[in-house]
Amino acid sequence: MLSGFMNFLWACFRPRSDRHVHNGSDSGGRQDGLLWYKDTGHHFNGDFSMAVVQANNLLEDQSQLESGCLSLQESGPYGTFVGVYDGHGGPETSRFINSHLFQHLKRFTSENQSMSVEVIKKAFQATEDGFSSIVSKQWPMKPQIAAVGSCCLVGVVCSGSLYIANLGDSRAVLGRLVKATGEVLAIQLSAEHNACIESVRQELHSTHPDDSQIVVLKHNVWRVKGLIQISRSIGDVYLKKAEFNRAPLYAKFRLREPFKRPILSSDPSVSVHQLQPHDQFIIFASDGLWEHLSNQEAVDIVQNNPHSGSARRLIKVALQRAAKKREMRYSDLKKIDRGVRRHFHDDITVVVLFLDSNLMTRRTANVSVKGAGVSLPSNTLAPETGPT
Repeated sequence: MLSGFMNFLWACFRPRSDRHVHNGSDSGGRQDGLLWYKDTGHHFNGDFSMAVVQANNLLEDQSQLESGCLSLQESGPYGTFVGVYDGHGGPETSRFINSHLFQHLKRFTSENQSMSVEVIKKAFQATEDGFSSIVSKQWPMKPQIAAVGSCCLVGVVCSGSLYIANLGDSRAVLGRLVKATGEVLAIQLSAEHNACIESVRQELHSTHPDDSQIVVLKHNVWRVKGLIQISRSIGDVYLKKAEFNRAPLYAKFRLREPFKRPILSSDPSVSVHQLQPHDQFIIFASDGLWEHLSNQEAVDIVQNNPHSGSARRLIKVALQRAAKKREMRYSDLKKIDRGVRRHFHDDITVVVLFLDSNLMTRRTANVSVKGAGVSLPSNTLAPETGPT
């Protein structure tokens, strides 16, 4: 039976208007209510599948796939770039990353004439610096932008190597074939930065030895300074620069004591993997997916079904489980509008990148796809809120 809270939410349902739906044609995708998807496409090293389901009134997840030349110079290098940006407090930071990070990567790749860990870290830092500059300019009129941030997960396939860079708690999982058994094992490639992980709490204590309250257990959830779960991000300038942690920022974000060093970091965890012929695919997804699926469950779903529609299939299973947790039908969950939908699940972004070892040296035309959501008239946009 549905609780009184559920009945209240049902009372909040309202029909969606087709005129508010962005058809995603500029990205080659399709829209089905709050779900945007591109079931299949080709990238430099194989096929891909991509999908986004919106839960917030404004989509805070952003994503992109760029394939072809990874440099400003036509000489290359060539490969594929995947980005999943899970925003919080509003969409501004994730949108900024979606517009700037890949361009920074191409610029630094040109300067170094190759792809490297250093190139990726420089691109992250340039993106962080760029958004911090936006905050400085907008602070007098829009102080709440200091409390907007985003996780940032990036994968780069280039010259037989896979680079994974991450800030926050989105996740990349590799599906690797074990030839002896025919099984496909799930291997997590990204390091997550969430205070619920003991090693992350230990890291925070070691970098802030004078602050006994650097992590606080609040409502049974570990949070950095009692405010936010992630320890690394782009944005969230209010926890990186003390001059923005003051009025007129909302009081709930302001710390009682001034801080001398940044509380959150924008330094990504970066790893490099040499791709092998038995590496089948990589799933890149925001934490909204991993809330409902384990790594192995997600890999099994991709492995046991056709390539086409893989990302949309993963999201459907996640939504079915979200509905089951609330003792409701999946078909009824799909009828719930954005905003109210956030009570049932988060924005979810999934990109599945299939790897074909026979295509590692093939050059194709440049491909650029960005995930889309419901497009609203400007006068219907909701005010930004702080991170939850």
